[in-house]
Amino acid sequence: MRTVHTDIIKNCIKELCIEANYQLSGDMEEAIKNSVNYEKSQLGIQILNQLQENIDIAKNDDIPICQDTGMAIVFVKIGQDVHIEGDNLEDVINQGIREGYQEGYLRKSVVSDPLIRINTNDNTPGIIHYEIVPGTNLEITLAPKGFGSENMSKVYMLKPSDGVEGVKKAVLETVMLAGPNACPPIVVGVGIGGSFEKCAILAKKALTRELNKHSQIEHLKQLEIELLNLINRTGIGPGGLGGTITALGVNIESFPTHIAGLPVAINICCHVNRHVTRII
Repeated sequence: MRTVHTDIIKNCIKELCIEANYQLSGDMEEAIKNSVNYEKSQLGIQILNQLQENIDIAKNDDIPICQDTGMAIVFVKIGQDVHIEGDNLEDVINQGIREGYQEGYLRKSVVSDPLIRINTNDNTPGIIHYEIVPGTNLEITLAPKGFGSENMSKVYMLKPSDGVEGVKKAVLETVMLAGPNACPPIVVGVGIGGSFEKCAILAKKALTRELNKHSQIEHLKQLEIELLNLINRTGIGPGGLGGTITALGVNIESFPTHIAGLPVAINICCHVNRHVTRII
């Protein structure tokens, strides 16, 4: 049994909030750099170069990559042989978010009630997903999610008979409806299976997987490749102004489901697909 104090977790969350908003992950930065080589539109090339310049400025000057510093989405994998001592874990995670957004001068975008809409002024509460896993470590992934792209995401409750063609249709329909609103080039997270809420979590989690790592399930790997090609043939292009690169990647996660259902969620993220992972 290993003991971890909540002060360590709080400080980790605080640092991750700032890091994720200031520095794009290596896989995302590499994808944007490489995309210039495949973009055929001169305007598209210009936009991709501007995106890279923006990333460099944010990293070098310690400022947010995007003004929408998002809701803090937190995935916490807790080793079953870890004992957490100190304050309540959820309170501590939110305190880390609170301090990170304050110290990092990050925009506070969370409202306390979805209808009355009064700002909480500290970007809490975060959205927290817990998973109990073997071992003595805590693995924390923090993914700030802006709502320009979040608003373009969808859940489809397909029939089993819709099959893989139904999944493709749902993904392409979602991307086409999003058009320029999701700030392309985008990353597309797809969750297949589970239930209504499970497929949405899978799609969100898919966005945190590195773009250079395909699904380990062969048929899903091939579907990722096919969907990326289909999306990039839509012509939406960088900034929605036409071109070859509409998406930088498609990541798919799946889960067993009921014999009567085929839930599919598509969670779109803009080119600022922020995610940082740290192991304690």
